[in-house]
Amino acid sequence: MIPASGNLSPEQLREAVAAGEIDTVIVAFTDVQGRLVGKRVSARLFLEDVMDHGAECCNYLLAVDVELNTVDGYALTSWERGYGDMAMIPDLSTLRRTPWLPGTALVIADLTTAADHTPIPVSPRAILRRQVDRLAEQGLVPYIGTELEFLVFDDDYRSAWRSGYRELTPASDYNTDYALHASTRLEPLLRDIRNSMDGAGMYCEGVKGECNLGQQEIAFRYAHAIPTCDNHSIYKSGSKEIADAHGKSLTFMAKFNEREGNSCHVHASLRSTSGEPVFADPDAADGMSPMFRHFIAGQLAAMREFTLLYAPNINSYKRFVDGSFAPTAVAWGHDNRTCALRVVGRGHAMRVENRVPGGDVNQYLAVAGMLAAGLAGIEQRLELGEPLAGNAYTSGIDRVPTTLRDAADLFENSALAREAFGEEVVEHYVHAARTEVRAFDAAITDWERVRGFERL
Repeated sequence: MIPASGNLSPEQLREAVAAGEIDTVIVAFTDVQGRLVGKRVSARLFLEDVMDHGAECCNYLLAVDVELNTVDGYALTSWERGYGDMAMIPDLSTLRRTPWLPGTALVIADLTTAADHTPIPVSPRAILRRQVDRLAEQGLVPYIGTELEFLVFDDDYRSAWRSGYRELTPASDYNTDYALHASTRLEPLLRDIRNSMDGAGMYCEGVKGECNLGQQEIAFRYAHAIPTCDNHSIYKSGSKEIADAHGKSLTFMAKFNEREGNSCHVHASLRSTSGEPVFADPDAADGMSPMFRHFIAGQLAAMREFTLLYAPNINSYKRFVDGSFAPTAVAWGHDNRTCALRVVGRGHAMRVENRVPGGDVNQYLAVAGMLAAGLAGIEQRLELGEPLAGNAYTSGIDRVPTTLRDAADLFENSALAREAFGEEVVEHYVHAARTEVRAFDAAITDWERVRGFERL
């Protein structure tokens, strides 16, 4: 009997392998760019060896650009250091079926050195785990929900590649925000994604149309910070594979065109170790506890310095447009979608929504940034100003950085970032950002050709 949740214990995996239901196990982790990478191993080898001892991969996987080109300048690895191995150590609590890949299970791995299994601090999952552990020292447990938007096209991925991603056909013809009729055309794909993710142990809440052509959002139930981020990676990778099987493609780019971009709103709340909500105070006029107010004040204080964690790519910054529902002002408000931080809910559901991240975000880094900033606010008892009640776009409040170059500079010079994440992490991700900036500065774009070929 297949467990309804899709999750597998080691013993259930053994039974499924013996029954011929599973023959392959994917051992995977999320890289610097937020992509799920790893290797497929035979289920027999996984049970006999990898499950207990891990599998090897080249450490360049945390030191490459989007094209998987090796990049000089990283402390972790280089040609001079020989590009050695890392060990992928399976976290067996993440073992699950992948219904969209026949005969396949998947497990998320933690990264260590191959020789002595020392954790690698620049791994995105390790960065988040450090912040979770810091909260645990304060008797606090983080709960997170991520909301990913994406655009669907009627072109398959290989056709889209051959066309240079030009003149693609969106899967809807007009704004379908909350619309049911037009979204029904996408339902064969969307239903397959939802049911497949449920079959992989996730809790899918539902789907809704969004504003851009072919734009949709599938939401999943909130959970502890680390499982939420693990599931986010699996969903993002799996949904592309499912779309490909349907002859379609989808993108999580922050800004594919001049219309609405793809967001990834991140909802965060804290509870005590006994499960009690610590953000809510029923006696307060606004329902917010002092701890919650300190947490939000920490978010605001670190927002500009930590934007690199929320917007990690050149394209991320194209999304920050006034009046677009993407935030530009470092402001907070009650149920105010013009602000970077939106407070919603009550009781256990009282939470803050960070609206800065786009669909291209590395969720481990974004959540780590939110927790580190919030914890600093709690520890320093930062005072929270009044909520913004109007239009944050016209408020005159400080803005989030508008380029990756500026965000990298702010992160590099952030004393809080170095204290919370460590020097090695800061230098690693600043170097990754500057590598992208140099590549973009050297690129010749279609925009330049159209404007300059004949008319300049």
